Order: sequence, then C-alpha cells, then structure tokens
Amino acid sequence: MPGSDGSIVEVDGPWTHRAVSAGGTRFHVVEAGEGPLVLLLHGFPMFWWSWHHQMVSLPRAGYRAVAVDLRGYGGSDKPPRGYDLVTLAEDAAGLVRALGEANAIVVGHDWGGLLAWTMAVYHPKVVQRLAVVGAPHPLRLRQAVRSDLRGQAWAARHSFGFQLPVWPERRLVRDDAALVGRLLHEWSGPGWPDERTERLVRKAVQIPGVAHCALEYHRWFVRSQPRPDGIRYAVRMRTPIQAPTLQLHGSLDRCTLPTSAQGSGRYVMAPYRWRLIEGAGHYPHQERPETFDALLTGWLTDPEY
Repeated sequence: MPGSDGSIVEVDGPWTHRAVSAGGTRFHVVEAGEGPLVLLLHGFPMFWWSWHHQMVSLPRAGYRAVAVDLRGYGGSDKPPRGYDLVTLAEDAAGLVRALGEANAIVVGHDWGGLLAWTMAVYHPKVVQRLAVVGAPHPLRLRQAVRSDLRGQAWAARHSFGFQLPVWPERRLVRDDAALVGRLLHEWSGPGWPDERTERLVRKAVQIPGVAHCALEYHRWFVRSQPRPDGIRYAVRMRTPIQAPTLQLHGSLDRCTLPTSAQGSGRYVMAPYRWRLIEGAGHYPHQERPETFDALLTGWLTDPEY
C-alpha cells in the first residue's frame, strides 16, 4: 500500500495486506486462512482492525477471512462520490469476485452491516450467508428513528449533527481525534476500548480524506430519504432476503438500541437467528470476542442453516 498515511493501517499480524481493485476503486484488504470466504465489513469510525480478533479465529476454524477498509477509509481509495449504500454494496460484491469467488459469507458491523443487508437484496447470488452486527435492517432503522424520538432518534443524534458542512469533519479530527475516542467509550460496554485500538482508530480517522468520507455515509442516509434515489432504495429494500441470516447485537448498545434492531427478521425469508450478547455495547465482536466467535462459528457450522 502506498505512502505513509496508508501505513498507519498496515498493522502487523498473522495476516497479509494487499490491494484489490473492484469496479475501478482500489481497496486495502487484509487476508488470512484458507477455506470458504468470509468478507468482513467494518463500521464507523473504524477500519479493518475492527475484525482483528476474527482474523485469527476464523482461519483457525477453517475459513478464509478477508477484512476490508471500506471506500473512503484507511488505505482504500477516497473518491468524492459513492457513499450511498447501493454503491457500497456494489463495492463489496465486486470485491468478492475480485477475490476469485462467486459468493461469500458476508459479516458486517454498523455501516458495514447496513451495506451487508443491502448487498443481500441487490446482489443476492453473491451472499451465501449474512451476519449483521449492531445494525438493524435499513428500513427497520428508518422506522425506529421516526417512531422513537426519545430512544433511537436521540441515540442517533450524532448522525444528524454530521449533516452540517465542514464543521463536523474538523471536530472529528480535532485534538488528535478526541471525539472519536469519546464515541468509542460512550458506545461500548465497560472495559473497552483497549488502549491500542483507541490509538489506532484515532490515528486512522486522521488520514487525509477519511473524516469527510466517513461522514458522507451518514449524510446520504439522512438526506436521501425524501429524494428519488432514497425512495427507490426503500422500495427495493422491501425485497425479502433469501440468505440465512444471523443478527448479533450488544445488550448495552447505546448507539443502535437493541429494540431498534429487533424486528429486522421480518425482512428475511430464509432461516433467521437473533442473539443478544450480554455485557457488550456497540462493538460486541471486539468487546466480547470469544462469545461473538462462538456464536458466529456455531451458526456457520449448524447443519440446519
């Protein structure tokens, strides 16, 4: 990966870093293991490091784990456009093909979860199985924000604040990205983040262009709702999901409330499983990795799914 900025996210470990191009965009991916492909999609304000525990546990369980820096994040390209969920889902589907596979087990957290839901609708043949973490189905999230003003709307107030121009980007990186550190602490359960993760995430957000690109995700989701593109998206997302789906959520999540995520199963026609991870907040795969990994690998090997 080029340049000193990209090297911030090139953390050493039992994995390899490389660049993969999909749809004209270059992505930084981290890869380990052999077997069925598991594509890992991070959320805000993270980068691929969000999945560093699973980059060890999944290869050990017999899977090829690939964690990607999403468009606009980390060592991946930061184009001026393309931060809508439809384009992001095209990115992920293109990555599966660029990695030499026809389909993959797709695991997404937060914004990575929203685009994973979207991918299962727009590119159903590419999604063999779907696991979403801390992410309601996009239509369920819209409903929760509109109907629960003191609950999910208040929990998502940061997204509304991000709609302002320029100022949110400056605030996000100010004082060595102190706001990012604060959000990680506020949204997680006790004892997380660890010092290394907080330091890495705060540095990664300060890579030129990342703060703006990360906020464009939030801006599209809010601003598109009354627009033709947002209306078309909502209509398309009513399509029932045909991939077996696992939905995992932290019981202490204060960013996306568990009550907001519940009910997403109505959009899934395939086998569906909901599991609440006690004692974890918005980042259960990092806060309670052993519990998370046991639930994920147990579901992957369940013959009924």
